[in-house]
Amino acid sequence: METYRHYIDAEFVEPSSGMYFESFDPYLGEPWALVARGDAADVDRAVGAAHRAFTGGAWPGLTASQRGALLRRLGDLVAREATRLAEIEVRDNGKLIAEMAAQLTYVPNWYYYFGGLADKIEGAVLPIDKKGYFNFTRLEPLGVCVAICPWNSPLLILAFKLAPALAAGNTVVVKPSEFTSVSTLEFMKLIEEAGFPRGVVNVVTGFGKDVGMPLVEHPLVAKVAFTGSDTTGRLINETAARHFKRTTMELGGKSPNIVFDDADLDDAVNGAVSGIFAATGQTCIAGSRLLLQDSIHDAFMEKLLALARTARMGNPLEYSTQVGPVTTRPQYDKVLGYIDIAMKEGATLELGGGPATRPECGRGWFVEPTIFSGVDNAMRIAQEEVFGPVLSVIRFGSEDEAIRIANDVRFGLAAGVWTRDLSRMLRVAEAIRAGTVWVNTYRSVSYLSPFGGYKDSGLGRENGQDMIREYLQVKSVWINIGAKTANPFVMR
Repeated sequence: METYRHYIDAEFVEPSSGMYFESFDPYLGEPWALVARGDAADVDRAVGAAHRAFTGGAWPGLTASQRGALLRRLGDLVAREATRLAEIEVRDNGKLIAEMAAQLTYVPNWYYYFGGLADKIEGAVLPIDKKGYFNFTRLEPLGVCVAICPWNSPLLILAFKLAPALAAGNTVVVKPSEFTSVSTLEFMKLIEEAGFPRGVVNVVTGFGKDVGMPLVEHPLVAKVAFTGSDTTGRLINETAARHFKRTTMELGGKSPNIVFDDADLDDAVNGAVSGIFAATGQTCIAGSRLLLQDSIHDAFMEKLLALARTARMGNPLEYSTQVGPVTTRPQYDKVLGYIDIAMKEGATLELGGGPATRPECGRGWFVEPTIFSGVDNAMRIAQEEVFGPVLSVIRFGSEDEAIRIANDVRFGLAAGVWTRDLSRMLRVAEAIRAGTVWVNTYRSVSYLSPFGGYKDSGLGRENGQDMIREYLQVKSVWINIGAKTANPFVMR
């Protein structure tokens, strides 16, 4: 069993406590690696290293173009190691190799894009209204930034945070999920090979209360970027606010996937299955509420169930597998608990409804793809994030009713709309309170397109050109070029 240590100040170091914890393979249900268990002392070491790198040494002396070149070099290295990193992530989180290989092949684009953007950060000369003064603005990095990442797509979501932070000139401390730390630590070898100066990127592994909160509370941390549950996000945001730290919060979702009666039903069925059973439903953008118009409900359900029954479960390292295990044992238990809740609430079980006992699932944490019909939007199964392969089907009559149901939830991360009517596409996309609306598609992301949520789904945006401003602050510079000092007791 391989042992993984923290990465601090360009070195892999032992945890201060000398303690390690096991990382489990969700397919085998067995530990496969030991990971350093960090604490406040490790946090202080990492933040100190990041602060020193930000305030002195080689990093602040680099030009923006030089920072960009490092990021593009990093992208090349990720592309070179994409297959190996994808296999590590599958071992750690149980997601399909087909998906993780595609993700890791795509991840380099974040480093290419923000690497190219690094030397296009520009201030402005202001047409100031006072004679005798020259006024301009500078966009400057914040300082030490913290990236707290989830277990479902570790290196993809890390790229959302790390690439713009480094492009802007910040230094970073990463706290990966305690369930999926290994790929991030392997990624640090590429940071080193790319040539980033000491202390610019650091990793402390461990648990939220031991590492996450000390990072949020550390006085030298300027910003926290978090992806995870809304409960944890709320706590982090409240804590950060007390210390006047900036935050970016990408939190949970309960996304509606709306199918109108004029939609291409076959396409919409594929979109519904992709929205909930891809990634075993373990994605914040999961289309976990399927809204079907009355006139097509029965025909759609027939097609949906027929396709869902064909899902191939098994070893996530095999490209033929379509549904893998749930990543963690606690999450596995949580998903099964929500299935019980749905049954007690009166939802009609159409498919699945329990642990997968197929021989190909072995000893892994598998849940059968599960579909409930007859769901009322007030049910817990329709209001709370399950984060697993569980779909709630809700009927609606009119367009107005569909919009009302779609918005009747405390989340607002994403939504899907299936229709051939162009006017309806635009009306519904405008009316839905969500950060991303997909029309006649589902579950697409890009480094070019802003991503984030409304309501309890978070604060701020990731990706896209404007994202880099989340890691910058504005300085206004005034220069007297001839103005005479008048009364020194009067503001000029």
